[in-house]
Amino acid sequence: MMLFKLSVKNMKKSFKDYAIYFVTLILGVGIFYVFNSLDSQQTMKVLSSSTYDIIELMVQMLSGMSVFISFILGFLIVYANNFLIKRRKKEFGVYMTLGMGKGQISRILLGETVIIGLVSLAVGLVLGIFGAQFMSLLVVKMFGGVMDGYQFVFSSKAFVKTICYFAIMFAIVAVFNVVSISKCRLIRLLSARKENEQVKMKNPLLCFVIFLLAAADLGIQYYRVCHPDSLNQQDVGWIILAGCLGTFFLFWSLSGFLLNIMQRSRKFYLRDLNAFVLRQIHSKVNTMVFAMTVICLMLFVTICVLAGGLGLNYNFQKMLGEMTPADVNYAVYYGDGENERPDADKVLSDLYEEKKGELFASDAVQMTIYESEELTVAETIGKDRFTVAGMVEFSAEEMPEDIVKVSDYNRLAGMYGLSKLEVPEGTYAIVCDYEVFEKIRNPLLKEGKTITLNGKTYTPAYEKCQYGFFEMMPNHANSGFVVLPDDSVQESWKSEEFLAANYQADSKQEREEKEKLAAALETEELAFVSKIEIVEVSGGLSATVTFMAIYLGIIFLISSAALLALKELSESSDNKERYEMLRKIGADEALIHRALFRQIAIFFFLPLLVALIHSVFGMTFIKIMLESMGKIGSYASILATAGILIGIYGGYFLLTYFGSKRIIRNV
Repeated sequence: MMLFKLSVKNMKKSFKDYAIYFVTLILGVGIFYVFNSLDSQQTMKVLSSSTYDIIELMVQMLSGMSVFISFILGFLIVYANNFLIKRRKKEFGVYMTLGMGKGQISRILLGETVIIGLVSLAVGLVLGIFGAQFMSLLVVKMFGGVMDGYQFVFSSKAFVKTICYFAIMFAIVAVFNVVSISKCRLIRLLSARKENEQVKMKNPLLCFVIFLLAAADLGIQYYRVCHPDSLNQQDVGWIILAGCLGTFFLFWSLSGFLLNIMQRSRKFYLRDLNAFVLRQIHSKVNTMVFAMTVICLMLFVTICVLAGGLGLNYNFQKMLGEMTPADVNYAVYYGDGENERPDADKVLSDLYEEKKGELFASDAVQMTIYESEELTVAETIGKDRFTVAGMVEFSAEEMPEDIVKVSDYNRLAGMYGLSKLEVPEGTYAIVCDYEVFEKIRNPLLKEGKTITLNGKTYTPAYEKCQYGFFEMMPNHANSGFVVLPDDSVQESWKSEEFLAANYQADSKQEREEKEKLAAALETEELAFVSKIEIVEVSGGLSATVTFMAIYLGIIFLISSAALLALKELSESSDNKERYEMLRKIGADEALIHRALFRQIAIFFFLPLLVALIHSVFGMTFIKIMLESMGKIGSYASILATAGILIGIYGGYFLLTYFGSKRIIRNV
């Protein structure tokens, strides 16, 4: 009981020292609960069955990711606890001098670990339970549901999972503490404050050469990710490895020659306390090269994941609105041989006439899609261009191009809100919305690429592809179809009959009711695609990616900031005597605090600066690889990511500064 009381007393006395540790644990517990309780929230009751399935998939993926997240948080807790143990070595030495055994000290630490665990779990779970209610509203908004009323929901499953995961983590910490104390010797504990980390001086010239090589390595990898046409999966792995090594040697070399360069500018080096600050930074970077590399890479992943995930969702939702201008599409293929259906046009026209007024509005458009063996992808793009495409591969070069009459397309464009085309006799136009193919087709159109059909040659009506499509899709995937003058199209080329229609409905509820009737009309011959189906499934998958990005990104950001904060607080505690020496030689408090602020700022923002440079090229690579899903970047996602970075990373920076300022005052 006495040892437990001592643990409680120590916790009260050191509460301010443990503040960042507590904040990190509380945030970790809260976030863990929020993202693992989504399937229990009220949102599940107001969403459609297909969206419910998407959320169930999302919850399963988040549960799998939670295992990975728990390892990250576990490493963070052990790492943070290691710093706290180091700070208290002299205290433990005093305990042993007074006759206390290592087992008793271990029990004190065990008591403190239990207290920290219980308090952080309790506060974190309360924060998570209330935070989950706000997350519920966000899920409804992202998945397009409507809540009739609010109901407070508690997830016992997420509650138990959170307690179990964090209990295991703290059990590991307790074992780590016992092992650490068992290895300690009294003389080392009592002299711990006087021991300095061994700093090996490096050859400045060698470090400068390594710096140039590291910068060249990173430059090469930046170039490669911005030109991924010839890359394969194995190349991407080597790029990541080379980037990690380049980052490591960048920090390693900076620690060897940066101070030497600064010392050459005597006017700057000897101003205020710059000499003290630079030597402190030199020592820290020199002894934390690996940690700085890991933190930098974690920040890089955080920025890419957050900006990419948020940007993808924002633009995907916007794109879904553009790509679903009608309520429903139907298609019937004419086929060939045994599967020939010569009455395909009549099937759709009869269907529409029968259901018009009851199911469909009067603004429907029916059109015919044609194909000719004379006009293939290899013919319009050219064989050389086709093979150079790199990122785009087809199973057959002889795949026929779709052909549409200009009058049919203009009627559909009027319904879809797209620009109408003018295609004079003897010309053709290409309608395309897939950026990868636009880059291939546009140079050919500008050069005046001709096509030949039935002995007649056609020249481009436009010097570039015209934006548009006929079939609704979840993303820009129309690789292009040919629009010809009506008289140039032969009826024997018929391939598919297509219908775009809107429901006879004025509200969302009515559209959902009509959707069930329209879906029931689908058969093996009659293909059916609807706006509601595309938005629910594809929008749900986009939202899933966004939630996973936010979950992973915030955990990585908290971990990076906490590692830096705990290291800096530990350094401030170790350097209290140095700051007291500055006071004795005449430095005032304002000068000391300014020096402290500068060194913490450099220590925090150096890895962030490198991570931001990495992120510019990382986001470029992501944008290129996901080009068909729309433009990934957006000002909204960049601002949201910046807000999260400033809020969490900046918050840890300020907490670290004020905590360090308090520590150096209490000498």
